Amino acid sequence: MNSYTNIELISQFCRDAELQGMTAESIVRYKSSLQDFDRFLMKSKLSFPEVDYDILTDYLGYLRDKELAIKTMENYFSSLSSLFTFLEFKGLVQKNPVLAIRKRYLKRYKKDDADTSARKLLSVDEMKLLINSILNSRDKAIASLFAKTGIRRDELIKIDIEDIDWKEQSIKLKPKKKRSNRIVFFDDEAARVMKRWIRIREETANKSHALFISEGGERLERSGIYNLIVKYAEAVGLSNPDSDHLEDHFSPHCFRHWFTTHLRKGGMKREFIKKLRGDRRKDAVDIYDHIDNKELRESYLACIPRLGL
Repeated sequence: MNSYTNIELISQFCRDAELQGMTAESIVRYKSSLQDFDRFLMKSKLSFPEVDYDILTDYLGYLRDKELAIKTMENYFSSLSSLFTFLEFKGLVQKNPVLAIRKRYLKRYKKDDADTSARKLLSVDEMKLLINSILNSRDKAIASLFAKTGIRRDELIKIDIEDIDWKEQSIKLKPKKKRSNRIVFFDDEAARVMKRWIRIREETANKSHALFISEGGERLERSGIYNLIVKYAEAVGLSNPDSDHLEDHFSPHCFRHWFTTHLRKGGMKREFIKKLRGDRRKDAVDIYDHIDNKELRESYLACIPRLGL
């Protein structure tokens, strides 16, 4: 028989999520959603294992009455589904009741609510505003490198000093299943910002090889990168934490969206953009069309927007 309170079950779920390797920011989002559901259950005094289909449909109606975006409601139910999968694992419920609710009522959000799932795209002037508002040398270098390379957060935090080729102004990224091309380029603007940070970094780096380190000299983590980028975007009004629409929120992944879009607007060939992004090349014409790095670098330097750094 279940003897846990809902708060205790949320705490256990969060510990389980940590063991599974879920990122800190994801756990925070899941915890917030589950706490909202717990508040909804307070009137009925139900525990999570007592929840049935009727309660879940009532909760969906409650969320709709708040006029939340469909994407936001899907996120709430994604959190609930993860919780009930955990409760099923612990033997506290026989099956996950959320799956049927999501399939019946929330399956169409990607098709019908495409506008709310669009990533936020900054203009060149907005990107200038964001990066030039950052006074911290390390954080400015992080934002600059995101914008100028379009790399993912995992790729950025794994960069070591020795991965940088200053002569060619390129970085050799660590191997990653999702990435086909490991060489990315940066321009003079990014080089200046990074060198400024490296001079400061040398005072606190200890034995770390990491390009980006904490004040204690340790390699930065995913959650730290996420939090600092969101902080700066909100400070200049380019991210709205209170909005239910994804396009109103700026996150590290939005740099990749910006990088891709503005290279295309600058006239770069589609296959060159795919190469720089590290996308897998599937078509025969892609596989057999060799792209010369010299030509790729020249095209990159011609198309990457200048930000006045």
